[in-house]
Amino acid sequence: MPLITVHLIENVFTPAEKADMIAKLTDTMVAIEGEAMRGVTWVKVEEVPEGQWGIGGQALTAEMIHKMKNA
Repeated sequence: MPLITVHLIENVFTPAEKADMIAKLTDTMVAIEGEAMRGVTWVKVEEVPEGQWGIGGQALTAEMIHKMKNA
């Protein structure tokens, strides 16, 4: 059974957006391996607290990510 783990910074995505990610990632696995995979594909969303995920030496916050999304 496939297990897809998605790591996100908390407070960036809404519950609806996370549900959409889960559905689309499942659909992608089904597109690759066939419909039989739908019922056994697990998608796990893990949220990392703001400031505990960094890139380029800088800790990221939800506000910073929102600014990037809107740029």
